[in-house]
Amino acid sequence: MANNKMNSDHIDWFRASAPYIHTHRGSTFVILFGGEAVDHPGFAHLIHDIALLGSLGVRLVLIHGARPQIEKQLNTLGLDSTFSDELRITPSENMPGVEQAVGQVRMAIEAQLSMGLPNTPMAGAAVRVVSGNFITAQPYGIHDGVDFGQTGNVRRVDARAINSQLEQNNMVLVSPIGYSPTGETFNLRAEDVATETAIALEADKLIFIMESNGVTDEAGELLQQLNIMQAEQWQKNHGQKTDHDKITQSHLNKAAHACRNGVTRAHLISRNIDGALLLELYSRDGVGTLVSADNYEGLRTATIDDIGGIMELISPLEEQGILVKRSREQLELDIHNFTVIERDSMIIACAALFLFPEEKAAELACLAVHPDYQQQGRGNDLMEHIEWQSRKQHITELFTLTTQTTHWFLERGFNEVPIENLPMEKQLLYNYQRKSKILHNKLA
Repeated sequence: MANNKMNSDHIDWFRASAPYIHTHRGSTFVILFGGEAVDHPGFAHLIHDIALLGSLGVRLVLIHGARPQIEKQLNTLGLDSTFSDELRITPSENMPGVEQAVGQVRMAIEAQLSMGLPNTPMAGAAVRVVSGNFITAQPYGIHDGVDFGQTGNVRRVDARAINSQLEQNNMVLVSPIGYSPTGETFNLRAEDVATETAIALEADKLIFIMESNGVTDEAGELLQQLNIMQAEQWQKNHGQKTDHDKITQSHLNKAAHACRNGVTRAHLISRNIDGALLLELYSRDGVGTLVSADNYEGLRTATIDDIGGIMELISPLEEQGILVKRSREQLELDIHNFTVIERDSMIIACAALFLFPEEKAAELACLAVHPDYQQQGRGNDLMEHIEWQSRKQHITELFTLTTQTTHWFLERGFNEVPIENLPMEKQLLYNYQRKSKILHNKLA
């Protein structure tokens, strides 16, 4: 029996991941992980998961950090490490140590990606990894009287060269080192390299693999979704000022910057969760925090292709008598009246608006939210959108009929009224057997 349950769970997960496999195939992901991840014993698991993404058709650009390795190398050489505003100051005499440390990290990553031993997750992977001088840099310069030496900024990303390698099914590995047209070498922040690379490539996703346990609220609960403004203000709302908080805020700022400049979505996930990369990308709700410039859950007008999803959503409510039963044919006729909220190709909420222009009235009907997403404001989002649609059509009276959700509407400004308040056309269609309550809201 245990084996049957395990097999069933595996099949269910695999089927649930199928839409994401199709969606992500051919997409470009830029993934950042720090030098701490490379030194961790569990790094092999992360590399295996990255290789699996490649085998599923994802175009991958990996950006690695090397801060702890640089620290160690400079200590070995008897050189000091100095920081200002969280940024390393790199005197010219330190640069050879930086280059050596970064080169060792890059080779360690390439070695892991080159593994192909039988009976390992990398067996038969045949990952081709390409590195190169993809980043042109310039000096960070002098700030507040501090000369940052060979610390630099990203000046340009050679997106054409990177795309050329991706089109050949190569994985691209980019180190936090940049080169100037005059032949100088600069030490760069890996976070900056990842962000500017994602923007230059117009990547589908920018993914930060974090050392902390993720982006959380003050109660320590994971924040699954942030818009750009929320991401930029997280630390102010979060209230704590630990080193991890500062790094998290920096990641969030970069994620917001990327989303403002053409990157579709940015994800922040914790390295401390085994398989976090796969869970974030191939499950509905993920295990990290999504930052997006647009509405992740697309609230939009329904199309004929949404009929199946709407029926799947409302059928249980129809069986319970909460909603009036609608045939597929009727839904097809009324589909232009529906608004849906879609999450990763799944309809998780819907509502319909039927107009009675002569009376300047409208009916809100078939409001439904998937059980997994109730108590999270989706119903309110739909209500606000329906009211906005109504006002656009110069509607002043909004009504709805309900048998079991009266209080939800009363709490949102509706009042119970007699049948005589309905438009005459709707009065003639009133079902006296259902005995629905008639709720009315006057739109300002």
